[in-house]
Amino acid sequence: MAEKLVYEFVTLFVVLDPFGMLAVFLAVTPGLESAQRAKAAVLAILYAFAVLVFFIGVGELLLIQMGIPLLAFQIAGGILLALYGIEMSLGAHAPGAGPSAAGGLRAGGSIHALAVYPLAIPAIAGPGAMLTVVLLTDNREHSITDQLITTGVMGVVMLIFLLILLAANPIMRVIGEGGANVLKRVMGVLLTAIAAKMVLTAFQEWLGLPPL
Repeated sequence: MAEKLVYEFVTLFVVLDPFGMLAVFLAVTPGLESAQRAKAAVLAILYAFAVLVFFIGVGELLLIQMGIPLLAFQIAGGILLALYGIEMSLGAHAPGAGPSAAGGLRAGGSIHALAVYPLAIPAIAGPGAMLTVVLLTDNREHSITDQLITTGVMGVVMLIFLLILLAANPIMRVIGEGGANVLKRVMGVLLTAIAAKMVLTAFQEWLGLPPL
């Protein structure tokens, strides 16, 4: 049991990649105040956790009933991530980010939108994370108890994830808004490349082509 818990913890931590996500989080929230950035982090983690719990509970069954292969989610998530990465690399304002959005964020509402997209989906609860939780809780191999344990492990990983994102505030004070804007463009290029790899990997698995 201990070995299984360690395996699930390491797998989820690597797939969710909180340290890599920290750079993305800083890149898309340069115009937010410290309290707003912390709120966005908390909401993003809660929304992502809810999405992944949904996939643990009924995701596999829903996909089977709808006749949607898991690879389709990987391709769709890759396309969404690519579109956002292009927007970031070209310098366009992300939803709720940047100085022009500061007033709207103070009025409320936009932080929720930013937390949902792109932070919760597809950055945190992306197709890779969705596929991982479905595989770790495969209804054909794991009991309800096993699935609840896996959900608990995921909750621990998400809590650590949140603590890492909350560390964005002191980091932001060091690099400033200018540094965050530079980071935004660099991360936009990297996100686009990651998204392309996700789509190409899905097609490679579907068509049985040699690995990239």
